[in-house]
Amino acid sequence: MKGTPLLLLSTLICASAMADNSLTVVSYGGNLTNAQIQAAHKPFSAATGTHVISEDYSGGIAQIKTQVDSKHVTWDVVDAELPNVIRACNSGLLERIDPATLAPAPDGTPAAKDFLPGALTDCGVANYVWSTVVAFNTKAFKGEQPKTLADFFDIKHFPGKRAMRKAPQVNLEWALMADGVPRDQVYATLSTEAGVDRAFAKLDTIKKDVIWWEAGAQAPQLLADGEVSMISGYSGRIVIAQRKEQQPFKIVWDGQVYDMDAWTVPVGNPKKDQAMAFLKFATQSSVLADQSNYIAYGPTRISSQALVDPKVRPDLPTSPENFATALQLDSVWWGDHSDELNERFNAWLAR
Repeated sequence: MKGTPLLLLSTLICASAMADNSLTVVSYGGNLTNAQIQAAHKPFSAATGTHVISEDYSGGIAQIKTQVDSKHVTWDVVDAELPNVIRACNSGLLERIDPATLAPAPDGTPAAKDFLPGALTDCGVANYVWSTVVAFNTKAFKGEQPKTLADFFDIKHFPGKRAMRKAPQVNLEWALMADGVPRDQVYATLSTEAGVDRAFAKLDTIKKDVIWWEAGAQAPQLLADGEVSMISGYSGRIVIAQRKEQQPFKIVWDGQVYDMDAWTVPVGNPKKDQAMAFLKFATQSSVLADQSNYIAYGPTRISSQALVDPKVRPDLPTSPENFATALQLDSVWWGDHSDELNERFNAWLAR
């Protein structure tokens, strides 16, 4: 980042002086956490003197719930997927966040008008747009190469193991789209018992060829090691493998499912003021833009887009050519259906 943002500096310094001079910020590890460290953690520490401790987790709300229920909250700020933010917020596990307290855009536009649609929730402020995409190792396909989402499910023409996230989100959407359901009808279809049955039936066609991953770093590693020929993976991690490790990977942007992750603050946090100060700092336009320079996830503020390095923009899930067939994950829908579908997915895996 070119210089430390000065906005809110006095507030941040006051907040950091109020309690123990450290803050535990939890995210998913790997390249994502590194991007957050470089763009947000280090500048925040430099601005406030607060020592930011990074911890990794694999998502979900179970650990947050355990801490809140036991009244022993040790995670100050948590990066969470929007469906989980909604669930945790509805369960009273997260602090409410007033958009009016967030930094305006550089031109003075209020934050509420500067964030992308859906980026601001009652208990979360989205800090990046991420996407789950199909990717393959070009060494595995010397002739015809996969070009569409349907090719991921076509073991006959594109043989080899697949790696998929061990969760129903995205997998069910992909199964329906690969089976011919139009993007704008995916969630209406999934809202019916027949639609859910159809999605699991499509997943059945490749189940025996799937290796399941839980941590985001596992997917590109499985691809690099040759254990699988195609993966579902986070676009940012795949781009980094292409750039920094010169891995012969290629992304299939067709049918990408994008969403946003949000910074949240667990209820009962003794460092609530410091946590909120970090959240406000880390969601400034310049910080979000700089974060995209370290990992190819899109910033969540309109004013951040032009601040991203032009060389990075073509690799973002939100670039026009990549976005043409994208589906936005319906976080509200998943907030209403995640419990039942997680249960069914786990039962399906066990069969």
